[in-house]
Amino acid sequence: MATLAVTRPLAVRRVGTWLGKIPYVVLALYALVAAIGPLVIDYNPIRTSLEDRLLKPGSHLSSGGTAWLGTDGLGRDVLAQVVYGARTSILIGIATVVVSCVVGVTIGTVAGYFRGWLDTFLARGIDILLAFPAILLTIVIAGAFERSVPVVVIALAATAWISFARVTRSVSLSLRERAWVDAARVLGVRRTSILLRHVVPFTIGPVVALATLEFALVVLAEAGLSFLGIGLPPSAVSWGQTIANGKQYLDSAWWISALPGVALSLLIVNIGILGDQLTARYGRGHLN
Repeated sequence: MATLAVTRPLAVRRVGTWLGKIPYVVLALYALVAAIGPLVIDYNPIRTSLEDRLLKPGSHLSSGGTAWLGTDGLGRDVLAQVVYGARTSILIGIATVVVSCVVGVTIGTVAGYFRGWLDTFLARGIDILLAFPAILLTIVIAGAFERSVPVVVIALAATAWISFARVTRSVSLSLRERAWVDAARVLGVRRTSILLRHVVPFTIGPVVALATLEFALVVLAEAGLSFLGIGLPPSAVSWGQTIANGKQYLDSAWWISALPGVALSLLIVNIGILGDQLTARYGRGHLN
């Protein structure tokens, strides 16, 4: 009986460990599809084939191929749109998170360490930005300029950097009072070196955990902009555009909107789970 009691917790832990690796596997598959898929599938989002429009998944195309996930109202392959949309979402998500991280970490670290007028200015600026709904500000920025990938990245990063600034500011406020930082100041180490060597490295854990959660929000926001028609140009493929193109065919051709929606939901859910795991592992506990 004792052996059985010990075996059960071990089995539960093994199952929990295996389940915890599922997000890594799913995200690796998405990255693989985004990197290799467009090299294997030839697709032109501008070209249409009206004779192949609204074909069900698994139907044969007039060109002799197979529409594994069906076609949309203009005869375009839904599978190709899902594959190319994965690359678009991942690239925009990474670019936006990198820009937001660089801006937010720089401002938050400097403000938290030096405090004074810069910290006050940052706090008031964040309060002002938080008074506006993030998605509304993003829509205003994206709608004010011509549709392009850089505009979408800038529009999404305009509010995403705030979270990074708040997290790094909080960490910097704690670190500036630590003994090793005081010792570095007493020894005459330059402030830039103190920030780069004794403050910034300790923000990596919380920033990485936050970056995963922000990545999910950015991907979802980009799909929302494309769904509204103010995100990417028609020459770029986006899950949001594909979902929007199929909304008028939900009764007769559900796969046009449903399948890209499932791909988007699966990505968001797994990134969220991964973000929770990283938050639990790399929270502020490492500073204690």
